[in-house]
Amino acid sequence: MKETRICIIGGGGRLWAIQFMKDLAYNAMTNGTLVLYDIDKEAARNNVAVANRIFKVNDSEGRFQVVAVDDLDEALTGCDLVIVSIEPGKTECRYGDLVLPEEYGILQSVGDTTGPGGIMRARRALPIFFDLAAHIKASCPDAWVINYTNPMTLCTAALYKAFPGIKALGCCHEVFHTQNYLAEKAAKWFGVPVPDRREIKIDLSGVNHFTFVTGATWKGRDLIAPLKEELKDPDTFADGTETAQKRLAGEDWFECDQKIALTFLRDFDTLGAAGDRHLAEFVPWFLTADADLHRYGVIRTPYSWRLKSAAEKRGKIFEDEDLKASLSDEEGVDIMRCLCGDKTMVTNVNRPNEGQISFLPKGRIVESNGVISEDSIRPVMASDPPLAIQNLIRRVSDIQEMVLQAVWDKDDDLLFSAFLSDPLMNLSVEKARELFDKMLEASSIKY
Repeated sequence: MKETRICIIGGGGRLWAIQFMKDLAYNAMTNGTLVLYDIDKEAARNNVAVANRIFKVNDSEGRFQVVAVDDLDEALTGCDLVIVSIEPGKTECRYGDLVLPEEYGILQSVGDTTGPGGIMRARRALPIFFDLAAHIKASCPDAWVINYTNPMTLCTAALYKAFPGIKALGCCHEVFHTQNYLAEKAAKWFGVPVPDRREIKIDLSGVNHFTFVTGATWKGRDLIAPLKEELKDPDTFADGTETAQKRLAGEDWFECDQKIALTFLRDFDTLGAAGDRHLAEFVPWFLTADADLHRYGVIRTPYSWRLKSAAEKRGKIFEDEDLKASLSDEEGVDIMRCLCGDKTMVTNVNRPNEGQISFLPKGRIVESNGVISEDSIRPVMASDPPLAIQNLIRRVSDIQEMVLQAVWDKDDDLLFSAFLSDPLMNLSVEKARELFDKMLEASSIKY
């Protein structure tokens, strides 16, 4: 593989940036220059030392020159690949995203993609992405851009809105969890060791965090038919409240059992492909009360934990054991290798619709499979889910389009229309406006 110049925007981060560097160390065929850029310049410089330790611990010294660059255009110049993994505004901005809606009775399990919280996060994130796209156009217009930032659909759409010729994709691991779940089922049904999730072939359709599996196989064997048989077992949908309470006590915010994903298979004949915490936010019937959500074993991630976690990440001191690399479920480095011509792969990507999702307008950012090869991502035509699922996805995509246009035009009246249209909105217009105005103030960018 040729020497590659990579820039991580958000290079001072203590989660995604670190994992990406570990994946670089694990993939021995990668080499070149790694540029860390962050508005927190000290954090980027600190991560240079962490990166060098990662390469040393994993016997990969000398493969990458790691530098922190303070100027964005200088950081981007000459790059083959740009990674964007940022937090739009301080974590404290999420008070407006999460706490204020709860005070009005609107519950969100995550609040970073959809719902009132997702809309406000988009309002502060999208101008950053418009600006990033302009810098990429000026400094490295031929670079591939991988976005990890939520709301992923809208942040990726913002890149294309500001620079239509950009070569960008959104990369999300939610579908990987579903593949792992199906791999465990395949092992049970066919009496084999649990296969690697990459052996689970799925037909995928939707938008990020609201995706659906219309077909799944392992070595040519159908996985959906036996899964439907399991739906007949009453234990499949047994009350998960006790599990939820244990997760609350253990702060296991991200655990789920695919019960919400399975209800879509039961009620709409299509398996949800994202985690239950995300799927729950796109429809109005799961987040009616905590007790109702807990029946599926799902708990909401609180604002207080977000603050605590952010502080812990900032102060984390990495031990050598933390920095040892192994095969991870993340695919950023694998995608980079494909784009550089080292190999070819098929995986889920968030890209403009070229017709691969038949029931959504062309140009919308959708999540489906793509064939990734040298300097190319070719979409794979997705099978249509049932009409009811199409309608649910279409509504979400239409609201996202409204949010994108509203932020582009700096039109908060249009943004309020999107706010009112969201599936979680259950307030009177007057109360909704009151909440909206409070959230505009509390959720705005503060550095």
